Amino acid sequence: MANVTMSNADFQQLKLEDALKRLPGPQGEQSVALFEHGSLVIKLYAPRGHDPQTPHSRDEIYVVAQGTGEFVCDGARRPFAPNDVLFVAAAVEHRFENFTEDFAVWVFFYGPEGGESDAD
Repeated sequence: MANVTMSNADFQQLKLEDALKRLPGPQGEQSVALFEHGSLVIKLYAPRGHDPQTPHSRDEIYVVAQGTGEFVCDGARRPFAPNDVLFVAAAVEHRFENFTEDFAVWVFFYGPEGGESDAD
């Protein structure tokens, strides 16, 4: 995929500055897929103004690349800042609010549809 630096088949490097250049997408997309391996999909998500997302069908991890704001997940509201890691289980209502204009997060989708269970 574009924006992936590869030194060999076992190594991938994603750079924030390269990924940000791909947003918004040609249809106004606020996220871009950057890498896939097995069940793992890595995207960069950088909404502007408001976060229109709805619950996802797979578990996900967000890593805040830049910006600050509030993360609302399952009714709880928490502040976030760069380098914070946020986990959201599949099908849980969540969104980012009151975020700065430079806000961007790495998104890691993984596992099966419907999410993993603690018993797995």
